Amino acid sequence: MIARALFLAASLLLLGGAREPVLVPEISQHEIQVRQGFTGADLLLFGAILSPEGTRAMQGTDIVIVLEGPARSIVLREKQKVAGIWINADSTEFRSAPTFFAVASTRPIDRIIDDKTAAIYELGLKWLQLSPIGVIDPAEQRRFSAGLVDLMQRQGLYQQSDFAVHTSGDVLYQARIALPSSVQTGTYTAETFAIRNGRVVASAITRVEVRKEGFERFVALNAENNGLIYGLFAVLLSVGMGWLAGRLFALV
Repeated sequence: MIARALFLAASLLLLGGAREPVLVPEISQHEIQVRQGFTGADLLLFGAILSPEGTRAMQGTDIVIVLEGPARSIVLREKQKVAGIWINADSTEFRSAPTFFAVASTRPIDRIIDDKTAAIYELGLKWLQLSPIGVIDPAEQRRFSAGLVDLMQRQGLYQQSDFAVHTSGDVLYQARIALPSSVQTGTYTAETFAIRNGRVVASAITRVEVRKEGFERFVALNAENNGLIYGLFAVLLSVGMGWLAGRLFALV
């Protein structure tokens, strides 16, 4: 796979004649199948970076990889303890929040790039743009955004790893990012940034599809596209489980 990345980089150099460094990313698998008993996946993201002349271009260059899952609206509710009972208090809804967000870098982001540029490219959890629906006080927005990030981090769905990108020979780089078993299906985008002297000098994108297969795919597709069949199946499954449980208890 590393040889493939080098071959692609050399081909682009011969054909393109670009002035900026050429970044060619790859990923260990472009499709992840979610079946019963799925325990997660370990993705290897790797590639090569060369100068337009075909020489080594990694020297003095940092690599940042951002793996982002499909976005969806999320309602975040704050719990409050009243008379010894936890109840829902304030809440807010985020219009579009990634269901998975991971950042891997050669060094801590604040040592690689300034805050303004990091915010533009969303290079890190600190600079993840989460837009609430409706008017909300800026302080409240920051509090709810921090709460969402903390919640997703504890579930392994938001990650940030400094020194997680390893380089070799001033040409190759690689990093591993773990997807937990609770990941959502959909298209995941892996964007790799080459940064030198605080400036993004090259970027490239690869994608991976996370999809359900087998019985889980059948259930998911019918739940989304055919409510009648899904409803009938759910009723029959409930009746069957109830009948089986009754038979088992009758034999005891």
